Amino acid sequence: MFHVYILFSRSQDKYYVGYTSMVLEERLRRHLSTHKGFTARAKDWAIVYSELFDQKS
Repeated sequence: MFHVYILFSRSQDKYYVGYTSMVLEERLRRHLSTHKGFTARAKDWAIVYSELFDQKS
């Protein structure tokens, strides 16, 4: 199973679109942790949309 999700950061006024095969809450936790990359710029990301698919394609 794969989640397609959209995050929103109010402080950055930006959206981020991603996908994952892991538990969605764990993926969000990783976006909010210390790392390099686009989502590292803010710590207020919130899931605003998600949809579950059987296949990655």
